[in-house]
Parts: sequence; C-alpha cells; structure tokens
Amino acid sequence: MMARSLSKNKKRPRSVLKIMLITFLGVFLLAAGALAYMVHQLASVTSSAQQELERGERSELREEAVNPDIDPVSILFLGLDTRDGDLSGRTDAMVLVTFNPDEGTVKMLNIPRDSRVNISGRYEQDKINHAHAYGGIDMTVETVEQLLDIPVDYYVSLNFDAFMEIIDDIGGITVDSPMTFTETDNATYGTLTIYEGEQELNGEEALAYVRMRKSDPTGDIGRGERQKEVIEAVIREMASFSTITRFNSLMDTIERNLDTNASFNDIVAMHSYASELDNIESLNYDGIDYVEEGVYYFVPDERSITLVSQRLQKHLGLRQTIDSYLLEPTETSEPSTEGNVGGQGIESDTPEDHYVPEETDVYQPQLGESNSGF
Repeated sequence: MMARSLSKNKKRPRSVLKIMLITFLGVFLLAAGALAYMVHQLASVTSSAQQELERGERSELREEAVNPDIDPVSILFLGLDTRDGDLSGRTDAMVLVTFNPDEGTVKMLNIPRDSRVNISGRYEQDKINHAHAYGGIDMTVETVEQLLDIPVDYYVSLNFDAFMEIIDDIGGITVDSPMTFTETDNATYGTLTIYEGEQELNGEEALAYVRMRKSDPTGDIGRGERQKEVIEAVIREMASFSTITRFNSLMDTIERNLDTNASFNDIVAMHSYASELDNIESLNYDGIDYVEEGVYYFVPDERSITLVSQRLQKHLGLRQTIDSYLLEPTETSEPSTEGNVGGQGIESDTPEDHYVPEETDVYQPQLGESNSGF
C-alpha cells in the first residue's frame, strides 16, 4: 500500500457532481437578491424543498443556532446520482463548504465517497457514502461531524441531472475550449464533439466539457481549469438573468432536485457570500488506497484529518490557532489498518453479512498500474 494525497486517488473524483454542487450554490446565492417576483418564487421553492434534520436547527457541536448573516457557517453538499433509477440513496459526491463573512473567505473540502470511517450509530467502519443508505441525511450529517469534529449547520442534497437542466434553463453558457475533442453523450451514449474556440454549450455539451480528462495533455490541471470556467460562466449568466419564463423553469428544476434544511431567510442572509465565490481555498486529506475482499476503500490519514479539522474549526471561529506539530514537515505515514479497518493479514470485525448498497465500486490494482487519473 502506498501513501498518497487525494489528488492521486485512483478513484474518479466525481468532478461533475462537484461542479454541480458549486453551480447550485451560485444559483441560490444570486437568485436570493433578484426582483420581488423572483424572491416570492424562491420563497415558495425553498419552502417546498426544506427538510429539517431530526436534531433541529442547531448542531450538537454548537452552543446556539447560527445566524448566517453574521456568523461563520458550514454547508454540506451531497450529490445523488439517480440516473439509473437507483433509489438506495448513495451519495456520489460530498463537499463541505465553510464561509467566514468577516474574512470574506470560503474553504471547500472534498470528502472522498470511499473514505473508510466510523459511521455514526453503527459498530463497524464502512464507506462514508453508505451513511446515507443506512440512515439518510441525518446519519450522513452526524458521520461527517464525527469525522471532522466540526458542526454541519446546513445541508443541500442535489440530484445529478440538475447540472444539465440548470444550464439549459439559463439558455446555455459560453466557453472558450482550448482544443477539439469528443466525449460520450450522457443521454444517448453517442458521441459529442466540442470544438476548439469560443462556443455556446447546452447542458449535455457542458457535461462533456467538464468531464473530459484523457484527451487533455495537461490532464487533471486542464480539466480543473474547464470546471472553473463553467462555474464562472453559470454565475455570469445568472447575474444577468432577466427572463421570467426561464426563471420559472429554473425554480422548477431546483424544486424537483433539491432538499435542504436552510430556510428562505437563511438563503437570503447568505446572498452576500456570492461575492466570495472567487476566493475559495480547496482542502483535502491524505490517505491510502486499500482493497479488502475485493472492495476498494480510501483509508484517511489521522494526522491529515486532524489538520483539516483544525483548519475548518479555525475558519468557523471555533479555535484560535492550529496545533504547531501539525504544521511541521513529516514523512507521509500510512494510516493504521488495525482493528476494524481490516489490514492485510488482520481479520476485520465487520460482520460478513453487513449491508452494502448495490453497485459498490471495486478497485483491483494491476501490476505496474499508476495511481494517477480516474
């Protein structure tokens, strides 16, 4: 087993879903400051989409409920892929975002869905994305809080198809492609061609544009630049949004594809965060690839998790400083595989018949295979 950072993860980073999450964030923050009619429509949609957590509005890690207008807050974005009719509720993307209004800064942590962690309320470790299948959004929020030792103030659960629908609803986006390439059409499984130069893209074409990596000579770096370009294009289109008919369609898309515990007033209070979307710091935690009984896991490094946790706590105003030992350079060490993590040659105490949602991804490393890419 080789230690490595998340950026070298063999698993697909679910980049499209992460783009969708940030896209929805831009949609909500910009829509909240629209004209009176649009505000009324947004209030109606938000009321329909609002699903409270069993705990109520305050995390147990908070002494009192937050006011997003003045307090640093955290939002957990969940991407649900139901394109194949799978209703098991597995999360294919998990992104935690923290906002600090005093600093005007945003931190974004991608949580690998295959991270092997302690699932809240269960005795065995499992993939973190299984928490939603076991206990819905409540267990997912509790598990993330337990992993990172920070409060999750809000959640937003999104459907994969919304990414394409939103772009169609706003009339498409303009991009400047650095190259010509082909990609599989998500709907027909045919071939889509994106040409070099400036052009208009619809939802399907935008999906292909942010998904492609192998044809880009700069690999993940180039794909990351295209993802950022699409996010900026969507926000730019939303900023100039003026057609009521399209707005109604957009609100319908959001209403059908979104659940959140944020109220209309919460979202209105967050509208000032829209100006901070260009000041995002991306975080990740290190770990190792691990295969047990043919099932792939990403085992987080405890030191790396602690560092990320303290950085998020500081950003949320919950601690003043980061422990100095965490900032000292150190050789990358492999996370422990003792106990119920199930290391090589060590029996796992996870019951053989424990529930695993369907279509669990399996990773089988091949001789000479690289850890880069998908």
